[in-house]
Amino acid sequence: MKRTAVALSALVLLLPLAACGGDAEAGAGSTVTVTVGYQSRTINTVTAGTLLRSLGSFEKQLNALDDGVRYEVDWQDYATGAPITAQMTAGKIDIGSMGDFPLLINAARGKQLNNPTRLVSVTGYNLRGGLNTIVAAPGSKLDSLADLKGRKVSTSVGSAADGTLVRALQRAGIDPDRGIEKLNQQPSVGASALAAGSADALSQFVAWPGLLAFQGKAKAIYDGARLDLPTFHGVTARQDFATERPAVLEAFLKAQAEATDYLHAHPVAAAEKVAKATGLPAEVVYLYNGAHGIATFDPALRPPLVAALKKDVAILKSAKLTGDVDVDSFVDDRYLKKALGPAAYAEHLATKPAPAASEVWPEGASETLTFPSPAALLRHLAGHREGIRAAYVPDATTGTLWFADKAVWVADGAELLPFVAPDTARAYVAAHSGARVVSYTDALERAS
Repeated sequence: MKRTAVALSALVLLLPLAACGGDAEAGAGSTVTVTVGYQSRTINTVTAGTLLRSLGSFEKQLNALDDGVRYEVDWQDYATGAPITAQMTAGKIDIGSMGDFPLLINAARGKQLNNPTRLVSVTGYNLRGGLNTIVAAPGSKLDSLADLKGRKVSTSVGSAADGTLVRALQRAGIDPDRGIEKLNQQPSVGASALAAGSADALSQFVAWPGLLAFQGKAKAIYDGARLDLPTFHGVTARQDFATERPAVLEAFLKAQAEATDYLHAHPVAAAEKVAKATGLPAEVVYLYNGAHGIATFDPALRPPLVAALKKDVAILKSAKLTGDVDVDSFVDDRYLKKALGPAAYAEHLATKPAPAASEVWPEGASETLTFPSPAALLRHLAGHREGIRAAYVPDATTGTLWFADKAVWVADGAELLPFVAPDTARAYVAAHSGARVVSYTDALERAS
């Protein structure tokens, strides 16, 4: 998030406030507009944004309220969470979705500007941090964190991807402030800088790393899941809106749950819907949002995610983007519990992420094929060189899903093991005598 967002949020307060869902005076026969801020291309928020919008679930839930009020939904699409926060604190957005680090800034700005917000649900999460990845140009000699010392690295300051970069560098013994030249850029700008050579590496959140890798414009050099720290996106609502119109917020959360159920029941169709709405390749959407994708979708506010949010505060404070944030008062699961029901909410909390699995998406298929191991997937690919839309394999160490032809492969006896990044593969080889890195072509031949 750019530092200018702070100034923007203050300036917006000077503008006239538009009518929104917080209008407590609206009665029978009136029209209320509920404004939802979302990030269409940040695809692990789709159950509260892109997919939810395409399904029309929120509008259906609002119509079902039957309270004499006519509701309209104003969907506002943004590239990052910063402008959503600015508009929320100005009273112009009622409900918004964004990543964990922007959520904390949202909480801090809301309190600072006397328009507090509350975290009411989660969209997509990864318990190890695999939603953030550091990539370099495909022909670059950079293939580890150590290689970033003294280099130009693009990221969005204040984002979860920036948090991954800072933590990863610290673990590698590199000062994140002085050891690299950090370029504070929007994801699309950073992608262009990487392509032009004005940035040596890019640390970004879903779906940029997967998109660039799929397009052959980048290679992964660090899998965020190596940190083994949860990362997630969530839904935040203005406290005054939630207090004045709790039934509307509960309708949104019910609709989010419906969108989540749809994604689980129809992962390929959901990926196609999101691809159509965003212009992203469906193969990239499925990498993150598929049946065994990098993101797990569940609205429950899980304790590990809340605990991770508390740890994130220190990173933002060190960057002077926030002061202390009272996470416990920011997190409010009352509305979700009521929307789902206490028993169902408890079931959500107890549900575990789907286990990692290897998948092939055949051309023209409405379902993927699942294989018991990466080697089994390779055997299938070796016998089906044509007609394959995409193939996915989980990192042997972190479980992060990646494209089979973009993975780093290791042969360990009869085993063929995939890794997202070279340093993870080298760490495995160093710990297993006789194991060695092989090319994707060699891995296919060994499997056939």
